Amino acid sequence: MHSRPAGYTRAQIVLHWVIAALVIFQIIFGEDIGPAFRAFRKGTEPAADALLSANIHVYVGLTVLVLAVLRMALRLRYGAPDLPPDEKMVMRYVAGLAHLVLYAAIFLMPLTGALAWYLGMGEIGEIHEIGKPIIIVVVAVHAAGALWQHFVARTDVLRRMLKPAA
Repeated sequence: MHSRPAGYTRAQIVLHWVIAALVIFQIIFGEDIGPAFRAFRKGTEPAADALLSANIHVYVGLTVLVLAVLRMALRLRYGAPDLPPDEKMVMRYVAGLAHLVLYAAIFLMPLTGALAWYLGMGEIGEIHEIGKPIIIVVVAVHAAGALWQHFVARTDVLRRMLKPAA
């Protein structure tokens, strides 16, 4: 097995921040899809503004999915740096779990949303809705962990997601 990189590539960093911005956009503005979805389920035409909001949400979600695939491909190709060597086991566990849930979310949320939207699978739409509070909590834990690493533990964990490895 080859050694782990000291940091992330420029492409990995850009994808991280673009996906993060799109996920936050979806969390803030994603509620607007409801009226259009309900209209379609009833067999009626949604209002133009509701349809526009829904289309934006769907297209941003599909963009997240495509970018997530690219991000996973880059991670498989280039890897990810190790956590700080003196990291406590509980922090390693929380970081690993948060990353696992975040990766699952950036794949499963667009997939469940697309199945609900394009195939009218209401039950899958319910699963999609359950994902929103989970993402909010995990994003908050992820951000808090990065800030804790930077300001309290004084590691390079946050800096390496801001500046590409040399």
